[in-house]
Amino acid sequence: MTLRKLLKEVRGFDWDQGNTDKNFREHGVFAKEGEEVFFNEPSILFEDEKHSKKEKRYGIFGITSQKRKLTIIFTIRNKQIRIISARNMSQKERRSNEQKT
Repeated sequence: MTLRKLLKEVRGFDWDQGNTDKNFREHGVFAKEGEEVFFNEPSILFEDEKHSKKEKRYGIFGITSQKRKLTIIFTIRNKQIRIISARNMSQKERRSNEQKT
């Protein structure tokens, strides 16, 4: 199953208050901004194999409605997207993302 198909089967977002607070405090990313990345194009989905020890994790490089370039790390729980981390793309991620889109 492709990641795009996987995302079509989800029913929304499940936010943990601790992650919501951490993403804003450490990275200045609001929950709504993180969600926007899943609906805006272009975006690149990938499996986060390095951090998929206890549960399968994924990542997405994308943009918010305000054109902010973000990296989102997430998992799928009970058919909902649970965002683990939302932050600005690093320079390396930006270069890689620009080459692929």
